Amino acid sequence: MENDMLTVSQDSLVGLQAKVDFLSSPASYPESSASVEARETHMSWVFLTDRHAYKLKKPVRTSFLDFSTLELRKKYCEAEVWLNRRLAPGIYLGVVPLGLDRSGSLHIGEGQAVDFLVRMIRLPATATLDHAIRANAVEERNIHDLASRLAGFYRDAMVIGCGADAYRRRFVIDIEADTQALLQPRYGLPATLINETSAALRNFIALHGDRLEQRARERRIVDGHGDLRPEHIYFLPDRIAVIDRLEFNAAFREVDPLNELAYLAMECDRCEATWIGPWLLETYRAESGDSFGAELVDFYKGSRALLRAKLAIWHLDGVPPREPEKWPRQAKSYLDLAHAYATGL
Repeated sequence: MENDMLTVSQDSLVGLQAKVDFLSSPASYPESSASVEARETHMSWVFLTDRHAYKLKKPVRTSFLDFSTLELRKKYCEAEVWLNRRLAPGIYLGVVPLGLDRSGSLHIGEGQAVDFLVRMIRLPATATLDHAIRANAVEERNIHDLASRLAGFYRDAMVIGCGADAYRRRFVIDIEADTQALLQPRYGLPATLINETSAALRNFIALHGDRLEQRARERRIVDGHGDLRPEHIYFLPDRIAVIDRLEFNAAFREVDPLNELAYLAMECDRCEATWIGPWLLETYRAESGDSFGAELVDFYKGSRALLRAKLAIWHLDGVPPREPEKWPRQAKSYLDLAHAYATGL
C-alpha cells in the first residue's frame, strides 16, 4: 500500500514559519499575556496565551484532509467552531483573520487575510480526563455524568443512512488498509503481531458480521464526535466540555456510538485505567437503552487500536519527522492492545 504522504502547500504572501514566529510572541495579541506557549501537532499549531487558545491550521494535504488553500482553511476553521459548540458550549469563540498591513506587518483581526485562527477559551490542562487518569483522581460520578452527556448527544445526533452490508464491508476494507500500512518494512514493526491481530479481527467479521450489520439496520450510525479521547474531555466546575470534534472529514464522524465509546475505553485501557470503560459503557447502556455484547465492544476496541497504531507510525513520514523516537513505541503499545482484544474474541 502506498503511504498517505502529507504535502505542504505555499499559498500565502507569508510563509508558515513567519506566522508561527509572529504568533509565538505575547506582543502579537490584542489581549495582554505574560507569555505564549506554542504547541505543534501533525496538522496545526496551537498558541496558548494566558486566557485564550488560537489554532492555526497548517497548509497541508493528505488523502483524507485538505488545508492547502486559504479558502479551505477558512472553511474548516468555521466548521470547527460550528461543530464544537454542541459539546463545548462557550469554549469556541469564533474565527479571526491573521492579516497583513501595507507595510508587510502581521496583525490579528485586521489587514489583508493571509490565514485564519480558531479562537477559544484556554482550558486548564489539569481538568482533562487524561490528567485525572495520570493523577489517579478519576471519580466514578464524573464518568457517569460524561456517559449521560454523550448518550444525550448521540440521541440527538443526525442519523447516517448506511446499508448493513456496506457497514460490515467498511471494516474489512479498513482493517486490510491498516494492516498493509503497518507491515511496511521501513517501520520495523513486528509482522507476526500485526498479522495475528488482523486475522483475528477478520475472523470475527466472517463469523459475526451479522452483529455489525444489525447496528446499521437499527439505524445506530450517527454524526458523532470523530476523535473521542481522554485529552479532549474536560471536567470543569460547572460542566463537562468535550472539544476537538473532528471537522476536516465528515466521513470520520459517521460512527456507531458504541464504537466511539469503545475507542474512548480503549484509550483509557492504554493508560491502565481499565475500570473506566465498564463505568462508561454501563451508564451508556442504561441511558440509551442500547443492547450490545462484550465481544462487539472488544472488536471495536481492537479495530480502533489497529488504526491508532497506523496513525502513530505515520508520523515518521513527516518531513522532518517530529519526535522520531516516540512513534514506534506508541505504535507498538497500540498493537499490543489490538492483539489482546482481537485474539480474545
